[in-house]
Amino acid sequence: MADDTVAGLMAELAALEDPKARAVNEKHGDDHGVNLGKLRAIAKRLKTRQDLALELWATGDTAARLLALLICRPKAFGRDELDTVLREARRPKVHDWLVNYVVKKSPHAEELRVLWFSDPDPVVASAGWALTVDRVAKKPEDLDLDGLLDVVEKDMKDAPRRLQWAMNHCLAQIGIEHPSLRARAIEIGERLEVLKDYPTPPGCTSPFAPVWIGEMVRRKG
Repeated sequence: MADDTVAGLMAELAALEDPKARAVNEKHGDDHGVNLGKLRAIAKRLKTRQDLALELWATGDTAARLLALLICRPKAFGRDELDTVLREARRPKVHDWLVNYVVKKSPHAEELRVLWFSDPDPVVASAGWALTVDRVAKKPEDLDLDGLLDVVEKDMKDAPRRLQWAMNHCLAQIGIEHPSLRARAIEIGERLEVLKDYPTPPGCTSPFAPVWIGEMVRRKG
């Protein structure tokens, strides 16, 4: 029978550690070597357990934190609690899962989007931009889309990498979803050339905004 205490789960995660997986993950800034499919299988066994999720998060271990994000209850977190954990989430995969699996499902998502958007910490700001991408796609009412393009035009070229990626995603999303702003979005992307030479595997879409916009619009058409 599985030991579903924090100590037992930490031992289970340690046993799943794969040096090859760690080597790949470390290239992306993530310090764990656990296969994500196996991690999800553990989460499926545990189901939703908020208290255990908080204990796993508190270990500071990346694999444990990823597991915590899969078994937590997103709506159980208060606004200040989410702000705290977001600022603790420095590893890219932990940060990405926290924003997508937890914050986006929270009733505090919009308030946090506004709070984080202009944060001086670029990793925190990237979360604000990621939430803005979601708004651009699903609920653009009351968003100043031209104003967002102004900020992208001014700041994206020299932004730190994680923030730059989030701003670039926002630029592409505006171009994809809003035909009246598409030409401007493409022009900004072409002029700034952010991610223009990013190596893209065969069959994948380039993250270079003009190409990304064109491909997504073609698929929708």
